[in-house]
Amino acid sequence: MFEPTIPFGEPELMRVSAFERYLHEPGGPRALGEVADSSLRGATLSPSLLADLSRFERAGQASEVLDVLAACVRHSQQVVIHLQMGEAVVPLTVFARERLVHCPISLDALLRERPTELRVMHVEPAVLRPPGDEELSLVADEQHYHSLGPVLWELALRGSRGTLLPEIAGPVAYRVAPGFAMGGLRAGGLLRAAVQRLQGDRSSLREMADWPGFDSSRAARLLNALYLQSGLIISRSHRNAIGESWFGALGR
Repeated sequence: MFEPTIPFGEPELMRVSAFERYLHEPGGPRALGEVADSSLRGATLSPSLLADLSRFERAGQASEVLDVLAACVRHSQQVVIHLQMGEAVVPLTVFARERLVHCPISLDALLRERPTELRVMHVEPAVLRPPGDEELSLVADEQHYHSLGPVLWELALRGSRGTLLPEIAGPVAYRVAPGFAMGGLRAGGLLRAAVQRLQGDRSSLREMADWPGFDSSRAARLLNALYLQSGLIISRSHRNAIGESWFGALGR
């Protein structure tokens, strides 16, 4: 017998096979001849968000969860991201302006099940509304709403992306923004020490990769996590950034 993909006590979710049939059935989001066959085509997603998400398709890459979440936050969109988790599909609704997410299962269940294996199946405009919305019939049970910050933090540190998000990549130096607080974000002593170090001085990705306990991937994950918490200052004129640009040019 196979192990269940949904922990005991969690609600039943749509199976991947059933969701794939829904996507391609007549009238579905990806019905032949109606909408382009893409996980990122939503009927009324904003043109700016679609353009941002389409970068991954043009590069021939599968859409990573963190990239899609980052784009939704950047464009302040309310969307539902259908995530494949094992053989089940989890609809994760993102309310960027309110900094909230809605998830029908517990976040522990979502994030402890190998977040590197979560896969974006489809993105579309949200149907649910955040707490306090006047459309009361579209507001779900309060227990299923959570702060967006910890979700972004966990997926940045433990998800599949081990390189910098495009928005913060390049010959730059990084520093933690004044007043940034870890709050309820989970971080061990090594990460907290790195955050404190970045509060004191700017560093490039190359320099961070040489810190004790770090490498390029771990440094990139931390920088992505800080960026998505609005806790990162990026400098393109600092000496560290200029130095990295110079050595990068020598290597090409």
